Amino acid sequence: MSGASGIGGARAASAARGATIASPRWYAHPYNRAGFYRAAALLGGVPRPARLRLVRVLGRLAPRLFPVERMAVRRTLGRITGAQGPELDRLTVDVFRNFAACFSDLVSTNRRAAPRLLPEVAAITGAEAVTGLAGGVVSLTAHVGNWELAGRLLAHGAARRTHVVVAVEEVPGLERWVRRNGDGVRFVPRATPTVGIELVAALRRGEVVAVQGDRALGTRGDVVVPFFGAPARFPLGPFLLARAAGVPVVPAFCLLRRDGRYDVTVLPPRGVGRGDEPAAAREWVAALERVVGRDPTQWFNFYDVWAAPGSGAGPA
Repeated sequence: MSGASGIGGARAASAARGATIASPRWYAHPYNRAGFYRAAALLGGVPRPARLRLVRVLGRLAPRLFPVERMAVRRTLGRITGAQGPELDRLTVDVFRNFAACFSDLVSTNRRAAPRLLPEVAAITGAEAVTGLAGGVVSLTAHVGNWELAGRLLAHGAARRTHVVVAVEEVPGLERWVRRNGDGVRFVPRATPTVGIELVAALRRGEVVAVQGDRALGTRGDVVVPFFGAPARFPLGPFLLARAAGVPVVPAFCLLRRDGRYDVTVLPPRGVGRGDEPAAAREWVAALERVVGRDPTQWFNFYDVWAAPGSGAGPA
């Protein structure tokens, strides 16, 4: 599932029903409908501080509406933090509250032109890693905080076109509420037959390709990497793409602060040679582990990444 299409992960709901997953597929919960996105967009007219307070209150209700996702979040937080009992309950609710805030920005604030986004950003660290590069870049991020805001800001700062790789929406009509081409940003469906050739060509032209690196696809392109003390699957594709185009990978994260603004952190570029892709993936996962470990309630992952393939709790 793309980061923009709401609460989701692999079809964890199937596990609750005892179903068997025949092929990888990101599920859509019953509330993943254009009407709900439209309602969220209407809140864009509310002053942002008041809007964030309101959606955080509404976010407290989400764990009751999404019991499968709530259990997945509890298991994840338990592994990451070691918390139990009431403390684990509080952290679980905080994940949904933070998700509500970032999702609210996704369908309102994020749709503004890039210069109008800057007042919502407290600090951008390491952006010179991108602006100082002459060639193309694979911008790698995860479902942490407001990841799409980071992509827009990097595209604006780098003054080069950015291609954001996304999953094909499962529900027609959602795309207009969660994506806004322009400002140097173009969204590319992952299922397009020629997407690989297209992205390599863009990178060789000196453009940026932005991809998510925390959701395995359930294919032979995944790699198993230790993550918080246990093996988990992550996509190898971003590193294969960088190696094919001869460009570096630049990880970036965008986290929501207590004051409602964002901190964007861009990590140093990492070149990828032939056969070096698994090592680069391990370094990326280690960086992701550090970020998630510091703020586990802003990793919006709603399925069990440690589940064995075919278990129904993660990618098949």
